[in-house]
Amino acid sequence: MARTTLYRHFQSSSHLLAATFERLLPQVTTPAPTSGSLRDQLIELLSRQATLFNDAPLHVTTLAWLSLGPTGAKDDTDDRHAAGALRARVVDQYRQPFDALLHSDEARAELNDFDLELALCQLVGPLAFARMTGIRTITSDDCASIVDDFLAAHRRSVEPPNLVEVI
Repeated sequence: MARTTLYRHFQSSSHLLAATFERLLPQVTTPAPTSGSLRDQLIELLSRQATLFNDAPLHVTTLAWLSLGPTGAKDDTDDRHAAGALRARVVDQYRQPFDALLHSDEARAELNDFDLELALCQLVGPLAFARMTGIRTITSDDCASIVDDFLAAHRRSVEPPNLVEVI
């Protein structure tokens, strides 16, 4: 294919690269679960994410993700924007089901206030780390442990009534 044909469809080589990697990265297609306890829904959602991670070709996914990082050049603002826009779409696609679940009325009733981005790192981070390092394949039981640890750290504590002695 001629270069001019490519540039009719893509503004730059970075746009072409971003479009290529977008097709290579595993797509999230299943919405967040809608029934069961918060714990059950989080485990199901995290297990779905683990399956996506486990099924993705590691070297392609890692290279794709790294290539979308900042380039550092000052004269390629449009190229950085294309890569940044793709990165934002991918991040949004993966986090959207978690955002919906963690912003639900049930989650707000069960959990203390927390930083949503840090919560995503706590939940999904172990999946990405295990996959990138090859330490292990994350199972549903592992997802249950990750969710249980997250809930233990963020669950509202039931404090005993404040007993004040009148002197």
